[in-house]
Amino acid sequence: MSAAYVMSDCWTMTRRELAHWARQPVVVVVGLAFPVMMMLMFGYLVGGGREIQGDYVDYLVPGMLTLTMVFGLEATMTAVTQDLNKGVIDRFRSMPMADGAVLVGRSVADMLQSAAGLLVMAGVGYAIGWRAHGGPVAFLGAMGLLLLLRFAMLWIGIYLAMVAGRPELVMAVQILVWPVGFLSNAFASSESMPGWLGTVVQWNPMSATATAVRDLFGNPGGEPGHVMAAVVWPLLLLAVFLPLAVRRFRRLSV
Repeated sequence: MSAAYVMSDCWTMTRRELAHWARQPVVVVVGLAFPVMMMLMFGYLVGGGREIQGDYVDYLVPGMLTLTMVFGLEATMTAVTQDLNKGVIDRFRSMPMADGAVLVGRSVADMLQSAAGLLVMAGVGYAIGWRAHGGPVAFLGAMGLLLLLRFAMLWIGIYLAMVAGRPELVMAVQILVWPVGFLSNAFASSESMPGWLGTVVQWNPMSATATAVRDLFGNPGGEPGHVMAAVVWPLLLLAVFLPLAVRRFRRLSV
């Protein structure tokens, strides 16, 4: 099967997922609005993180951009389980279609929505006073790191969705994302936490990305040298969970 044929199948599945946006616009709007509400809540109601040098909003917004890349996986996870349970995958497999195109299409659609979410969040952050001081190239590099983290988390979510097997179990799995998100330096510096907790936070892959993008944005809390960790962690997660997801998909859809 040629590469062009595989790409065509993947794009067909991507357009299928994008068509769902037109039929369910409320879901898309809620997905974009939730992280905005979180950022405004922490910025104005809970703001003032301890041990933060400089403006807390400049520290918070990169953390919230990172957190947004971890949250909101339930839509993709639910879509995968629904396709498996409704027999949609079996119908696709009866067609001359590239193996795994369904998962690729779903992941591309999710990444497009994630990119849109990043732009919305950055715009809201700008409106409340956040500024990126690192220049255009550094800004694009930070956005690239954020999307790389999302891509890795997405394939973890796809794998866990197939392990869960049913849409009603997705929420139980999604709850596991919350400790990962909050056990990070998204809202507060690890130096302000108890020693053992600060160590856990520093080893969280999400903290590596948050620290790296703060450095690229020229915001408080950024430290040089974390860009490599922000690249390596997602690639390691992808190396583990992408093959697991593809293998699980083949077994469930045979």
